[in-house]
Amino acid sequence: MDDDRVAFIPLDMVVFTVSDSRTLETDRSGALLAERVVAAGHRLATREIGRDDLYEVRARVAAWIADPAIQVVLVTGGTGFAGRDITPEAVRPLLDREVPGFGELFRSLSRQEIGVSAIQSRAVAGLANATLVCCLPGSPGACALAWDAILREQLDARNRPCNFVSVLRPRG
Repeated sequence: MDDDRVAFIPLDMVVFTVSDSRTLETDRSGALLAERVVAAGHRLATREIGRDDLYEVRARVAAWIADPAIQVVLVTGGTGFAGRDITPEAVRPLLDREVPGFGELFRSLSRQEIGVSAIQSRAVAGLANATLVCCLPGSPGACALAWDAILREQLDARNRPCNFVSVLRPRG
């Protein structure tokens, strides 16, 4: 439920696609998230693509967590069970607190669209250094579902009874 007495607070966000095969031109999932971020009134600090490499992903996400100007990092790709899917393993050690309900809710909503195949999603989110990090599947449909059904409201200070804005660091 939105509260009109609370002001919208634009957040500074990163969209990071983990993929060995996509480019900025072919990355539909990253493009979709970037469009949704801006359309919601937030600021897109950067949109990047990185290889499916555990240490590269971890280093890049850690740098954004340490950057006082970044409040949210949206990672898409690498959350399945294929051999190169390493995003949860790369990101989890960086988190101060995991948000277990994020993955649970995402899989529950996803089941309505893709059935029991939703069990193969390892979507994860957590807080690190007062930065929200969300790891989403690499498909545009999954990214749209995560943004539209979860993130849009949780990244809006007007959403009640609670949202993530209050626990994120102020803009750097």
